[in-house]
Amino acid sequence: MPYRTAPIDIRHARLLLAMVVLLAGCSGKGVKLRSVPRNPLTDQLNLASYWGPTSSERTQQVLRVWNLEDDMGGDPRRLLEKLQAAISIQPTAEKVYAFSEVAYIEAKRVEGDDPKLALDLYGASVLYAYNYLFDDRFARLRNPYDPQFRGACDLYNSALEGAIRLACREKQFAPGKTRTIETAAGSWDVTVVLRGNAWRAEDIDYFEFVSDYEIKGLKNHYRSHGLGVPLIAVRRSHPGEPAAARYYPPGLSFPVTAFLRPVPDGTSCTDHDHRRRQCLLEIYDPLETTDIPVANRLVSLESDLTTPLAYFLSRPELESLATVGLLQPEMLQKMRPDRPAPIMGLYMAQPYESGKIPVVLVHGLWSSPMTWMETFNDLRSTPEIRDHYQFWFYLYPTGQPFWISAAQMRRDLAEARRVLDPGRAQPALDQMVLVGHSMGGLVAKLQTISSRNDYWNLVSHVAPGQIVAEPDVRQRLDETFFFLPNPSIRRVVTIGTPHRGSRFSNWTTQWLVDRVIELPQRLVNSQERLFRENEGRFGDGSLLHVSTSVDSLSPDCPIFPAMAASARPPWVKYHTIIGDVPPESWFTSLIAGGDGVVSRESARLQDATSELLVPANHSEVQSHPASVLEIRRILLEHLADLRSGPLLDDRVRHANRAK
Repeated sequence: MPYRTAPIDIRHARLLLAMVVLLAGCSGKGVKLRSVPRNPLTDQLNLASYWGPTSSERTQQVLRVWNLEDDMGGDPRRLLEKLQAAISIQPTAEKVYAFSEVAYIEAKRVEGDDPKLALDLYGASVLYAYNYLFDDRFARLRNPYDPQFRGACDLYNSALEGAIRLACREKQFAPGKTRTIETAAGSWDVTVVLRGNAWRAEDIDYFEFVSDYEIKGLKNHYRSHGLGVPLIAVRRSHPGEPAAARYYPPGLSFPVTAFLRPVPDGTSCTDHDHRRRQCLLEIYDPLETTDIPVANRLVSLESDLTTPLAYFLSRPELESLATVGLLQPEMLQKMRPDRPAPIMGLYMAQPYESGKIPVVLVHGLWSSPMTWMETFNDLRSTPEIRDHYQFWFYLYPTGQPFWISAAQMRRDLAEARRVLDPGRAQPALDQMVLVGHSMGGLVAKLQTISSRNDYWNLVSHVAPGQIVAEPDVRQRLDETFFFLPNPSIRRVVTIGTPHRGSRFSNWTTQWLVDRVIELPQRLVNSQERLFRENEGRFGDGSLLHVSTSVDSLSPDCPIFPAMAASARPPWVKYHTIIGDVPPESWFTSLIAGGDGVVSRESARLQDATSELLVPANHSEVQSHPASVLEIRRILLEHLADLRSGPLLDDRVRHANRAK
C-alpha cells in the first residue's frame, strides 16, 4: 500500500486546498494584440490625429525657407523632387532630416490607396534618415544631444517597419527576396539577407511585428534601444533540418531585428544620379548580435527579447500541459504530431549552439516548463549568461513517482548527447547545470548519484535475476533502480525541493489524487502482471506499490533516506534555494517554517555548497528576484571555476569504478 500518514480531517482538507492554489503553476502568460501598433513618432508627428500627420516645426521651417510649404499635401513625388534639388545644391543635415520626415508622412497618407508608392516613400525615408545619421559630411555638426538626432533614429526605425509591413503583404519579405524601390535620388534594389549562424532561411515560416503586441503575465520586459525593427520570427519544420531540431517545440518563435544598409559605392544615398544602387535588408538574431559595424562605428541594434517569448507562450495548448502531466501522464508519452518523438522530454527555446553550456530546467508537481518562463526571461537578459549558456527544458508526467521520471530523464539526456555530439567532442556538454523546482529537484538530483543496490532493496528482498518479467519490463526495472551518476553534470540547483518529503503528501491528498490521476494503462497492466507472477517477492512496503507522485512524496517513503545516503560524485556541486514564507503570512497556519508546501528542513541539503532563504511561497520561489539572482550568481561562479582550474578528468573513471 502507498505510504499513508494521517486520516482525513478538516486540517488536511485545508492543506489540499492550499496545495491546489500553490501547485497550479503559472498561467496567463502571453501577448495581447494592440488596437494600434506602438510607434515612437505618434506624438511627434500627430499620427493619431483625425486630420492626419503633420510635420515638425523644424521641417516646416526648412519647407518655408525653400518655398515648398504649399506643396505639402499635394503630389508627394513632386515635393520630394524639389527637396532633393535643394539638397543637391547645398547638402545639410536639416534638409536631409526634413526629406526623411516628409517622405514618412506622405507614406502614411497614401499607403491605404497606393501601397506601391507608400513602399517607395518609406524606403526613401529610411535611406535619408540613414544619411542624416552616418554621412561623414555631417559628422562635425551632428549632435547626439539634439532631439532631431533621436528623431532621425525614430524615423529610420518607423519607416523601415512601415516598408517591411508592406513587403510582408506582398510576400516579398523573406531571406533571398529582392524588391526595387524608387526615390528622388534614384533606384535601389533591396535584398533581404540573414546574418549570423543561429537560424537558416528555411527555418522561418513567417514574421510578426513586436510593436503589434502588448505583453501580459511576464513581469519584466527586456529590450534594447538602437536602430532596426524588432520582429517575431516563427519557426517551421522542414526537410534537411539539423538533428537538434527534434528538440524545438512546434510553433517556436524567436527574436530577430531587421536593419537596412546601403551597399557602399563611394556616393551618398542622397546623391542624385541615374545608377541603380544596392541595399541589404539584414536580419540579425539579437541573442547572438547586439551591435553591428556601420560607417566605421559600432551601432546598437533595437531589440526585444521578451515579446517573442510571450508570443510563443500564447499558444493555448501550453496552458494544459501541467494538468495533463499530472492527471493524464500517458498523454505526454504519446507521439508528437510533427515528428516521431514523445511529447515529454527535452525542449530548447533557442537554437542549439555547440560551445555553450546547457542549463536544464526541470519543473515540479502539477507544473510544466511554463513555470520557468519568468526565470528564463530574466536570466537570458544577462549578456554573459546569454553568451556562455543555452537553456533547455525538461517536460515529464508529474502524475507518476519521481524516480520513474528520473529514469526517463537519464535516457533522454543520454539520447540528446548521442544526437548532438555523437563523437563526444564538445566539452561544453560535460559542464551541464541542472535546476529543479519542487519535485523536479528530486528528478535532477537522481541524475547525479549512484544507486548501488540500495534502491532495489526498497523494491524486493530477492535478487533481480529471480524476478519473472518480460524483457521490456525487466529493462525498465533495471533503468529505474540501478543507475550511475551522469558524468556530464557538474552542478545541481534545487529550489523548494522536498529532500525529506512533504507533509502535503498525506492520507487525504493521496486518497483524492489516487482517484483522479489516470496512470498509463501499459504501466498498470505490467505492474499487475509483475505482482501476479512474482507472488511473495515484493513486500507491502515495496516502492512498486507507490503508484502516484503524491504518494512518492510522503515523508515516510523509504526512498528519502536512501537518497540521503547515496554515494555522490566529487565533481558535482549542489546548491539549494529555500522558500521561507514571512511569519505574518496565512501559510504559516498550515505548515510552520517553509514555503507553504515544503518545510525548511526538508528543502535543505547537508552537503550543499550554498543555501539561500527566499521570502516566497512554493509556486513563486523559482521566479522570485532573489532566486533568479542566486541562479545567476551560481552560473557566473561556474564560469569562473572553469576559467580558473582544469576540468575534473576523473569523472568518467569514478563512474566506471561505481559499476
